[in-house]
Amino acid sequence: MIRHMSAVPAYHDRQVLPDGTIVEMKIREAPEPIAGSSRRLKHSLLYGQEGEQLVCYDNERGKGDHRHVAGKEEPYAFTTVEKLIEDFTTDVRRARGGP
Repeated sequence: MIRHMSAVPAYHDRQVLPDGTIVEMKIREAPEPIAGSSRRLKHSLLYGQEGEQLVCYDNERGKGDHRHVAGKEEPYAFTTVEKLIEDFTTDVRRARGGP
């Protein structure tokens, strides 16, 4: 009998900002590398509001690491979880009108 194990949560943080936008970061450890990646980490980092993604970093199965910023999708060169979160928060700050 083959048992399929789901990803185990490694990190999850969700904040609703005063203007109603949401910043949510989910990182999970999968039992096997994610398709399109050599890592077992599945990540989904999202900034947006109901029905609208303003900034999104993920490694969707088969697509590999990429990000969506200002309506454009582009590859993302993952190095570490810390750098992923730093890059994401920088893009969120810019999307909110910061430096």
